[in-house]
Amino acid sequence: QVQLVESGGGLVQAGGSLRLSCAASGRSFSRYIMAWFRRAPGKEREFVAAISWSAGSTDYADSAKGRFTISRDDAQNTVYLQMNSLKAEDTAVYYCAATTWNGRWGLRPDYEYDNWGQGTQVTVSS
Repeated sequence: QVQLVESGGGLVQAGGSLRLSCAASGRSFSRYIMAWFRRAPGKEREFVAAISWSAGSTDYADSAKGRFTISRDDAQNTVYLQMNSLKAEDTAVYYCAATTWNGRWGLRPDYEYDNWGQGTQVTVSS
């Protein structure tokens, strides 16, 4: 198991940027697939981006492609989500998630992840 704590959320104007961080505690962080999800008011939690344990592969939802960048620093046990050109529809609680690497990639359903942070609020004003 790994414990996850998100930070970096806040209020930003449309077109602005934010960088979310997710600090992980526990062993073997580098062996986890790390991902970001979000839940907007009144909507289901949805996949945003994921990064493989070697950082060799990344996966993005269509809504995030070209605007968001996921990265990881295994030495710091931290995963990041750089969000640029933010839109009002990006307003949501953003969650960090992790699952053990077992050779499977492209994991987008939230049930594929068994470690979750508490979430950080991102509000984009239009």
